[in-house]
Amino acid sequence: MSKTIDFRPVILAGGSGTRFWPRSRRARAKQVLALDGERSMIQQTVERLKPLSGVEHTWVITNELLAGEIADQLKGVPASQIVQEPAARNTAPACGLAALLIEKDNPEAVLGIFPSDHVIGDEPRFLKILQRGIALAAAGTNMVVLGIEPTRPETGYGYIETGDLAGDDSTLRVRRFTEKPNLMKAEEFIAAGNYYWNSGMFLWSARTLANAVREHVPETAPLLEEIAAAYGTPKFEKVFAELYPKCENISVDYAILEPRSAKGEHKSNLYCLPAEFAWNDLGSWASLYEYQLETRLRGDGDGNVADTDGHLAIHGSNNYIYSPRKFVALVGVENLVIVDTEDALLIAHRDHSQDVGKIVKELGQQGKTELI
Repeated sequence: MSKTIDFRPVILAGGSGTRFWPRSRRARAKQVLALDGERSMIQQTVERLKPLSGVEHTWVITNELLAGEIADQLKGVPASQIVQEPAARNTAPACGLAALLIEKDNPEAVLGIFPSDHVIGDEPRFLKILQRGIALAAAGTNMVVLGIEPTRPETGYGYIETGDLAGDDSTLRVRRFTEKPNLMKAEEFIAAGNYYWNSGMFLWSARTLANAVREHVPETAPLLEEIAAAYGTPKFEKVFAELYPKCENISVDYAILEPRSAKGEHKSNLYCLPAEFAWNDLGSWASLYEYQLETRLRGDGDGNVADTDGHLAIHGSNNYIYSPRKFVALVGVENLVIVDTEDALLIAHRDHSQDVGKIVKELGQQGKTELI
């Protein structure tokens, strides 16, 4: 990658991580937890990008509940670049605001959009692919997405349909984006062989993304423009609080990528780089269990993954247990998720771990806000 390319990572860290309750709470969500190793998910995300851009060039889009914890964890990231959304408005306004803010400083800068809670294996290969994507994004009005080769007909991910090769042996043109298909469609995509999971990692210049927001989200763009114009002034917080909640609540996939792909694969300037590295988005307790079992971090001979002060299993198999201060005994149970914290205990079947977020919703409806 040319040293002249100004690369600015933008970390999206506004989610509440409800599927990791009871460890994840509103003020201590999934991205600031050390679910995999000693460092938190967001610390790992920033650390792996440091070889391409120092932390002083990193931006974080989060919320008011998490901003303080994130600032404590990410020493070196300027406080002014930890942007606190006054309302949750999905990823399109967050990405658009970052583009408009950075465009003011350097419209040619390449933004990398990264979720704050992914696990990446083989980081040298990740960085090599990322360098290629940054160079491609800097070469024109190009939009680059890292695509994950699917291993199963997953219905929880968006898909990228790819078309022709674009100049080398691995860069592919994008035909279209499809959000979270049903199982039948997902099976068709896998069989077709030219579909990739949408990783949520994107590369584009500040100008390219800012202009795409102006084109594809015309009602939200003026609001973001006014917020960006107020950045760095005494009236910023007031303008931000008044205008941001009026922005459309929509993902960048729906708002930008899908309409851009409708221009056609040879006119959209959309490209997919297959991500030839291990990847996991750790979307639930079940996916954390599967990841840790695969990497043999804590698995025992019976398929139990335990983060405990010791455990014993008698006719107990394929369970995930988190109870770091207790010894845990399992007798005759299998495929469970057991998460023990100071004020709450979760017991769920692994097949239903995606439904844990419903517990948080129900607790909110019952007014038990101290538990969420």
